[in-house]
Amino acid sequence: MQRDPAPPRPPASSPLVRQPADLRRNIKYESELDPTFSDRIATLAYGEKMFSCIQCGTCSGTCPVSHYMDFTPRRIIAMVREGFRQEVLNSVTIWLCASCYSCTCECPREIKITDVMYALKQEAMAQGMYPKRFPAPVLAREFFRGVEKTGRNSEGPLMVKFFLKTNPFGMLKNTMLAFRLWRTGRLSLREERMKRPGDIGTLLRAAKQPEGGR
Repeated sequence: MQRDPAPPRPPASSPLVRQPADLRRNIKYESELDPTFSDRIATLAYGEKMFSCIQCGTCSGTCPVSHYMDFTPRRIIAMVREGFRQEVLNSVTIWLCASCYSCTCECPREIKITDVMYALKQEAMAQGMYPKRFPAPVLAREFFRGVEKTGRNSEGPLMVKFFLKTNPFGMLKNTMLAFRLWRTGRLSLREERMKRPGDIGTLLRAAKQPEGGR
């Protein structure tokens, strides 16, 4: 019985053929990992169950934005447990989390994956490990600073600071929208304050102290 001839192979210059120069291999030695990273994140996220993850992929399958992520939620959990601190904190995944809690609700091991993502964001902001002018951490930081200083969230000043530190031209593009909101009384450029804004700082410092501390 005669076999059909094999189809002709595309030339080496064809875009269908991946050239060796396109291939990358990243190697991480165990000595380069952070053995304390997983415990720190688990403590911040109250997520000690994170260590019981069976890597079933349910979180990745239910996440509505996983196809935009560089690492799926399943891989993030695995990388956190193994100590890939640099890769996790520099990933886009933690900033794309929509906080819909779909992964947390569907996880068969009841892991608080959304809380893990929040803990990773806090760690990345504390270490300054995020792209320059990246909007999500800038907005979170300015919001926190405003509330810590005045006890109130003043939307007008918040958005001015946000645009100046991320995209100044974006503020110019939204000038007319801001003007219409201001004219109808829905936006104010005045910084609001509570009577005793120092109380907020006292509460935040108390919240940072370990349990039973003074």
